[in-house]
This record gives sequence, C-alpha cells and structure tokens, in this order.
Amino acid sequence: MDAYGDDGAQEVLSDIYENCGAHIETSGSGPLKLCRAGEVAIGFGLRHQAVADKADGLPIDYVDPAEGNFSLTESVAVLDKGDGTNPLAMEMAQCIIENGREELLRTYPNPLYEGETADPANQSAHPTVFGEPLTFELFQAHQQLSEAAKG
Repeated sequence: MDAYGDDGAQEVLSDIYENCGAHIETSGSGPLKLCRAGEVAIGFGLRHQAVADKADGLPIDYVDPAEGNFSLTESVAVLDKGDGTNPLAMEMAQCIIENGREELLRTYPNPLYEGETADPANQSAHPTVFGEPLTFELFQAHQQLSEAAKG
C-alpha cells in the first residue's frame, strides 16, 4: 500500500492470489519453512530468518525489495490508573527495556535510540517507515484491502 497506493496494492495482491491460490502461507515463517524443506523455490517472509539461515550455511538467500522493508518496533507503556496501577508495572517495563532490547536488535536490527548500533550485515538495504502510525483502524483497512483482492 505504501509503494503502490490502495488500488495498486489491491491489483498486485489480486495477481498474487490468482497465481498462488491455495499455496499462500499466512504465517510469517511459513514461506521460509517451505523453502528449507525444498517444497518451494521462492518465499516472501521474515527477513531476519533468511539472514540467519544463510549465515548458518543453508542454501537460502534473500533480496531486499527496492520498494523498501518495514520492521516492527517494540513499545512499552505504563498507564497511571491511580490506586488501580499495578505497582510492578514500571519495574516490568524497565526490565523489558533494559534486558530485552539487546536481543531485539539481533532479530530486528534497526537502531531506534541514541547510542544504539546494530550489525550492518543484518540491516535491510532499503529500510522504510510507513507514512502513518499503525492503528487498529489501519490494520482493519489493510485486512479489507486484502480480502477485496481475493475477489
């Protein structure tokens, strides 16, 4: 949708659904698992898994599309609910930030915070940022476009 707009994205998806039909995997790791098993030659899936497989010597390679790659980022928030606030909430959030971020950079290597670095070999050649925040409404719009493309 970002690269081709709503109409272009629906056309591309329609063609994919027509050509691939029942062979489409909805799991993020499903396409790569089929490549590993030798059941398919090409899969569109989670980039970091293909990078790891290639590094492990598997006959897997990957291409970063010129249109760009999106990466998910993590978020954590503590809501002030007055007397109803969980007293451990801030401690849990801090634990996630302090102990989880380093491992996350290995999987989704996009530095977000000042002073962070990541292995350039794991970074997308064309990192992209979607033009609007990921909201439930945007998610629903993407789902509707995908369903409409199935015809």
